[in-house]
Amino acid sequence: MQVRLHKFIAEAGVASRRAAERLMREGRVLVNGVPATEPGLKIHPTTDAVTLDGRPLQARARRTVALHKPRGYVCSRARQTPKQRLVTDCLPRDWSDLYPIGRLDRESEGLLLLTNDGEFCLRLTHPRYGVLKKYVATVIGKLGLAHLDQMRAGITDRGDLLRPRRVHLLSANASHSVVELDLTEGKQHEVRRLFAALGFTVDRLQRVQIGPVKLGELPPGRWRVLAPTELQALRRSALQESPGAGTGPAVDTVGPAPSTRVKP
Repeated sequence: MQVRLHKFIAEAGVASRRAAERLMREGRVLVNGVPATEPGLKIHPTTDAVTLDGRPLQARARRTVALHKPRGYVCSRARQTPKQRLVTDCLPRDWSDLYPIGRLDRESEGLLLLTNDGEFCLRLTHPRYGVLKKYVATVIGKLGLAHLDQMRAGITDRGDLLRPRRVHLLSANASHSVVELDLTEGKQHEVRRLFAALGFTVDRLQRVQIGPVKLGELPPGRWRVLAPTELQALRRSALQESPGAGTGPAVDTVGPAPSTRVKP
């Protein structure tokens, strides 16, 4: 089966498709020893020999994994200090080509997807696709329904309208409240900013679901490879979510949800 050369180069993990086209124009890519500069050129990956600057290229096996990111780990592939802990430290060393799909801040924990499939990563992170992400936040202090009403109406912070798709109060007492939120827009530190605008501090923040993929019982620091059926379901969820899905009204409810309840 033939594939376009620039796609093959991208799947080898050395450049994006656009950058691969530039490498071809510069004459740095050879196919069977001949410079491949023609846009749209197709090759047979199993029989044609492709090199970049004299180095053989091979398409990587596509892989996407679900990781339970522990608290204190950074969503990066570059270590800034010798003691900094990276999410890639939780993975096998020969999976160095995997990178996070989206991010969780250092103090947050829970479900994180990592992949070496650039197109898949774009589909899950681009705001136009609005893939649903579910979080459970434990905040200091007692939240009431009035606070949920404020989140449902939307809160403006630093020029951004922060508005969950759904809000569900799991429990509340004098010291802590536990809230489940569905988000689709992925604004930076959105959950923490929502509660900060209401005067509350997030004590623990855990992401428990991305699209149809759930964290489940996966222990902190452990990972699992997503099955083909899960990848297909993720792609479908991205296609089904309409642009601007995160701007619809949230629902405030009170009640137990044992499968995702987090104790303060």
